Amino acid sequence: MASLDTPTSPAREEHGTAGRPAGAIPGPSSLTWRYAGDWRGVFTGRSTLLLQVAHPVVGAGVADHSEFVEDRWGRLLRTLESANNFLGYRGDERGRDEAARLREIHKDIKGVDAEGRRYHALNPEAYLWVHATLFHGMLHTQRVFGRPLEPAKEEALFQEWRDLALALGITERHLPDSPAAFRDYFDDMVENRLEDNETVRLLIRLDRRPLPPPPRWPLPKAAWTGLMLPPTRLMRQTGVATLPPVLRERFGLRWTSADRARFEMFARSVRLAGAATPERLLYSPIAARAMRAARRAPGG
Repeated sequence: MASLDTPTSPAREEHGTAGRPAGAIPGPSSLTWRYAGDWRGVFTGRSTLLLQVAHPVVGAGVADHSEFVEDRWGRLLRTLESANNFLGYRGDERGRDEAARLREIHKDIKGVDAEGRRYHALNPEAYLWVHATLFHGMLHTQRVFGRPLEPAKEEALFQEWRDLALALGITERHLPDSPAAFRDYFDDMVENRLEDNETVRLLIRLDRRPLPPPPRWPLPKAAWTGLMLPPTRLMRQTGVATLPPVLRERFGLRWTSADRARFEMFARSVRLAGAATPERLLYSPIAARAMRAARRAPGG
């Protein structure tokens, strides 16, 4: 396990790939904008969240310090807002401010978990792991629902991910130095570090039913439940499907050959639909707006 030293402020004088300053926030020409903004990422979102909280430090921090059960809509919207800022869709300055805010708020997330283990959210291993699921999620979404990245694009996206890690204050010595090293690191974490903890159990239970109606929902709760039950079931299935098989087994999640066949048919339909969809329609609203604004800007 990594040492418990605290992530530092991002380096400003080093230089990243292709002349970018170390700790650069993604911009309009980045692959991060393209792949993080791809709406098909909703189909891997559930598995990404489970990957994160299966880390014992992350799971304990969420259990003790998050309000996601009491305020699920608020927590979801705040998470999306944070991600959109951090990824640079609202500009470099907002991205850097959000990276600094994330470092600051994690300083106070600490305690003792249900097993009596002390934890701190700025534990480098846990802090890096949450960021690692971003890179894994972008690659996995394209691999399953889009078109797998060719090696040169994967390398470029990886270097952008490293820049973002530095912006978060993760020190370079904790980072994998290549996509191949990242794959080894990711597989080792999944195999040897992630666990079936109480937060994992809670998320699996919550995923069996729709979110409660949003604030000021004008119709009866039954109407909301009826409307949301089919997409909730779909998201649960895609979440289970896109988990590493060893974690499906570790978490006790049912996955049959019939489930696999249905999922493969669904994934194929998403790939075909994506191939026929104009590129501008493949992005989330904020990503699409940011890209349009960048094209309209002088020199865009």
